[in-house]
Amino acid sequence: VTTNILSLTNTDGVIPYSERGNQGNKSKENFEEYKVVYPNTIVANSMNILIGSVGLSKYEGCVSPVYYVYMAKPQVDIRYMNYLFQMEPFQKRLRQFANGILEIRLRVSSHDILHQKVAVPAYDEQQVIADYLDETCSKIDEIIAEAKASIDEYKELKQSVIFEAVTKGLDKNVEMKDSGNLAIGKIPKHWVKARVKNVATRITVGVVVTPANYFDDAGTVAFLRGINVKEYVINSEPMMYITEETNKELSKTIVHTNDLVIVRDGAIGVTAVVPEKYDGANVVSMIIVSLGSEYNHDYLCYVLNSYVGKIQFNLTKIGSALSHTSVSSVSNIEIPKPSINEQIDIVNYLKEQHKKLNSLIAEKESLINDLEAYKKSLIYEVVTGKRRVV
Repeated sequence: VTTNILSLTNTDGVIPYSERGNQGNKSKENFEEYKVVYPNTIVANSMNILIGSVGLSKYEGCVSPVYYVYMAKPQVDIRYMNYLFQMEPFQKRLRQFANGILEIRLRVSSHDILHQKVAVPAYDEQQVIADYLDETCSKIDEIIAEAKASIDEYKELKQSVIFEAVTKGLDKNVEMKDSGNLAIGKIPKHWVKARVKNVATRITVGVVVTPANYFDDAGTVAFLRGINVKEYVINSEPMMYITEETNKELSKTIVHTNDLVIVRDGAIGVTAVVPEKYDGANVVSMIIVSLGSEYNHDYLCYVLNSYVGKIQFNLTKIGSALSHTSVSSVSNIEIPKPSINEQIDIVNYLKEQHKKLNSLIAEKESLINDLEAYKKSLIYEVVTGKRRVV
């Protein structure tokens, strides 16, 4: 009996559950329900197989009953079969046998999988194909991993640039002083420290209800939720709408251009500025901040999305299952307060730096997408014999 619980991921394949950081489905204590996995066996998620949730295990262990485990028959290279599972045409063929309500959780029975007819070359050719794909895909994966590491470095650099600008300013020769807040560190001597409530004309929480209670197919007013807010930007998909009449009823939580919306539940502290496009929209269960004339909306957005905000938001967390923060906590977050002109200069500088770094990140993301598409195409062409490697 083994108690080495394994997990299947789309990115890393079959790995020990502990290496996943204990994320995803929780492990059960009753191991009798689990299926045994040996090295060189295929593990497939019955509810995610249509999106390529299949991997070749190099471990001995056990997996949840929701997984299928396959061993190769004599004269079949298990690596070749694993690559066959990776092919999009094979996944699409399985779709006609799928059952379920949600598109992302369609289940295919093991019986239907095992009874698919596939073209299989001789064992020697399977080995050659598997060897070629192992080597080639490994090189592609290395380049992808390097590109992902570069993206992480650029994102870290972006955070460092923001933190330095919003706490130290743009003048490298200015005299500094201790801010008295570890999250902020030293600030220019002529700056002051304030709390969010000191610079805001309004701090409130959006409608704390189930959004569906107000959603209307005929609605024209955007009903912004946490899912719509990313750092600095508001994502229009998926967007809910309410009617003008409902919006008037919820007048206290209407937002206007340059207001800030702050995620209150889950990924707390993620902040975006309301663009003109959503002037007059309404907000669900997020914190709304309107600013006076002494504080720039973009500058505060940078501050709250920087380490200054992240550290302090982390200290405001309430709850363990789904953490959240409160209006009171956000009101008391401490922030640097340079002059309004300095704030605008810093914002202009950061926008330019962001543009450069985002361009570099986009290049790496494009490279990753191209390589992943090439890898899928390569597997398909080689496994089906359209590209000969023998």
